[in-house]
Amino acid sequence: MEHKLEVAIVLAAGEGTRMKSTTPKVLHTLAGKTIIYHVLTQVNNLAPNEIRVVVGASRESVEGHIKDIYPNVKTVFQAQRNGTGHAVQLALADLKTKGTVLILAGDTPLLRSETLAEFIAVHKSSKYQASVLTSELPDPTGYGRILRDETGEIVAIIEERDASEEIKLIDEVNTGVYLFDIDALKSAVAKLDTNNSQGELYLTDVIAAINTGANGAAAILSNDFTETLGINDRAQLAECEAVMRDRINDTHMKAGVAILDPQTTWIETTVKLSSDVTILPGSLLTGTTTVATGATIGPRTTLHSVVVGAGAKIVESNCSDSEVGAGASVGPYSFLRAGTKLAANSKVGAFVEIKNSTVGESSKVPHLSYVGDATIGSGTNIGAAAVFVNYDGVEKHRTEIGNDVRIGSDTMLVAPVSIGDGAYTAAGSIITEDVPAGAIGVARAKQRNILGWVLRKRSGTKSAESAKKAGATETNEK
Repeated sequence: MEHKLEVAIVLAAGEGTRMKSTTPKVLHTLAGKTIIYHVLTQVNNLAPNEIRVVVGASRESVEGHIKDIYPNVKTVFQAQRNGTGHAVQLALADLKTKGTVLILAGDTPLLRSETLAEFIAVHKSSKYQASVLTSELPDPTGYGRILRDETGEIVAIIEERDASEEIKLIDEVNTGVYLFDIDALKSAVAKLDTNNSQGELYLTDVIAAINTGANGAAAILSNDFTETLGINDRAQLAECEAVMRDRINDTHMKAGVAILDPQTTWIETTVKLSSDVTILPGSLLTGTTTVATGATIGPRTTLHSVVVGAGAKIVESNCSDSEVGAGASVGPYSFLRAGTKLAANSKVGAFVEIKNSTVGESSKVPHLSYVGDATIGSGTNIGAAAVFVNYDGVEKHRTEIGNDVRIGSDTMLVAPVSIGDGAYTAAGSIITEDVPAGAIGVARAKQRNILGWVLRKRSGTKSAESAKKAGATETNEK
């Protein structure tokens, strides 16, 4: 996009007290990114020559975050919050540039750069000195109202706390998005006063001041009120989150992703989905998750920064920082932790936890097992209730399992230990030494039945009564 804007000023100095949080308002997140990130990204898409952010409350954390995400953005500190007009005065103090400045709030994450570009185009083509973006809200409570004259031109912006009951009936509101000629703005903000209920300098008063001259001010109505929604409390954050969710899901569905229940499917902006992916209800995809063609996710599945191969299936499971190969299956009720890598066509079944381990091609961990710090070869089967005992109380140790191995049910593999290719372990064994290729590891005592034990040690119980009826008798065996 060619440069059409000289400067953008983002107002982000507010206390955000209604959020009732120790986190600064603009650092709360939706769709995996902070509120201020969303705002700055859309502004940056306009390619202004300079972006300035006015910060105040929680200055250090807000400035630090801005430096991390957009290091070229300049911050201006508003030590004493004396209103939006005062914030703009500070932002303009050392500005030498002429031309057009965009001003918007730092808590409007749903604004699109396309809408802002249209706003700029109308403002410039009409040669206004000031323009305000307006919106018609179903419930305008809390917003400044737009006053127009009989010709439809803007007369003033009245903040709700200063509005009469008649003015409060107006549903066209100020979105807090403005365009100004920089010289006209400088002149107008220098004349602001605090003659209002808050005793602050209102940027909104600039509109009426500029409107007295030629090519004064214009109110330009937005086509989509949801874009202009601001965030002052947790309820409004949730409302904006839902709008963002719907936008993201709609984009994916139009690109060929099947989302069976968009209202219960949450996908962050950083997630990448290929066409013909299916997302079932109740699923959450976050971080750098990528899902290849033909994969099915869900229902009720959470993926964080997981790479999912083509045709894989993950059912009712929680996975993070892992890789699931093409054609692999996971779940239900499995937990893949950081460092897990499942090769193509492998299987992780019900109630399995895997951490920092590699499962080879076509290998299976079908159910009720824990695999930690291990490498499993191809074609291997891990029996039910097997546990990889990787922690000795001080350090973690690795287990190496070869190809085509059969680990018997209820085997404990006490690391460090190695099981060779084609080897077996007997069910119920506690394996503490390496098992060579082709061998079977047996580590359990021979079974011994102590006759009459229940009648002697548990006399009077229902078990003893049943045993006696079945012909059991007391013996002296111990």
